[in-house]
Amino acid sequence: MVEIFLAFLGSICPGVIYNVEKRNLMWVGFGGMLGWITYRTFNEITKSLVLASFLGAVIVGIYSESVARLLKAPATIFSVPGIIPLVPGIAAYSTIQHVAENQLYEAASKGIETMSGAGAIAFGILLASAVFRLTKKLKKRGPNPS
Repeated sequence: MVEIFLAFLGSICPGVIYNVEKRNLMWVGFGGMLGWITYRTFNEITKSLVLASFLGAVIVGIYSESVARLLKAPATIFSVPGIIPLVPGIAAYSTIQHVAENQLYEAASKGIETMSGAGAIAFGILLASAVFRLTKKLKKRGPNPS
């Protein structure tokens, strides 16, 4: 429960830094919270940082696009702070620590894991955004008269 609250706060604080309007800050926090819940759930099931990060980012992306349409705001004000709790900071720290201790194999392993997690987050947000834009474009075109 504490982790969920900290994920909520961990999304609101960057929202304040990025000058998100006060009326949207609560929604920003919920996005980070949902992403974290998804991440933790799938990390427990799969034991994969990359897959859990990807799924957490997809949920943040879907949430951000949906809330942005409801509140008539840009989706990025919800997605960027929403992914902050998912960023693999401990893995990056471990990478640098292994380099400093001259444990190069462990450093390379953690470095690849860190970069994979970061890439999975970016791809998850990208995928959710692309699906929303595609469906919006298809709705504008209307039914295909065949």
